[in-house]
Amino acid sequence: MRFAASFKALGRDLQAPKMARHKKEGGGSNVFSMFDQSQIQEFKEAFTIMDQNRDGFIDKADLRDTFAALGRMNVKNEELEEMIKEAPGAINFTVFLTMFGEKLKGTDPEEIILNAFRVFDREGKGYVKADYMKEMLMTQADRFTPEEVKQTFTAFPPDPSGNLDYKNLVYVITHGEEKD
Repeated sequence: MRFAASFKALGRDLQAPKMARHKKEGGGSNVFSMFDQSQIQEFKEAFTIMDQNRDGFIDKADLRDTFAALGRMNVKNEELEEMIKEAPGAINFTVFLTMFGEKLKGTDPEEIILNAFRVFDREGKGYVKADYMKEMLMTQADRFTPEEVKQTFTAFPPDPSGNLDYKNLVYVITHGEEKD
């Protein structure tokens, strides 16, 4: 489903790219062997988006700029420093890929998609405003056309208050049916 794949791409800037499947592990410790070529390309695109100054490394300024591009302006220095400290050194693409490989090892695809939505749910309420999600879908990552947005909201309509219940949406995406 394009919505699921595109939303994961939208959230990949701060979370994870399309990670529906890992390659079977074994046979070497090379991080590149953990992913297929299309997944590595997704990570490379995410890295490039985050490397705002295009110096080949992600630093605190790059993270701040990435958050700003997603509409989150008041990120605390401490939060950025904690993110940077997760890396064993300077964050080039190989380190970036290794960090995601370690974080995603054994991760449930449902949890990955939920985490992508949580990036946009600043208050942690379990929903996002449909208008905001429409704007994000049309302006970030794998951009939706107006027709694709219309199809998405026809399939997953917001509630009367204009909220998109992403927890139920993620359940439908990953299980194929609504929760009771």
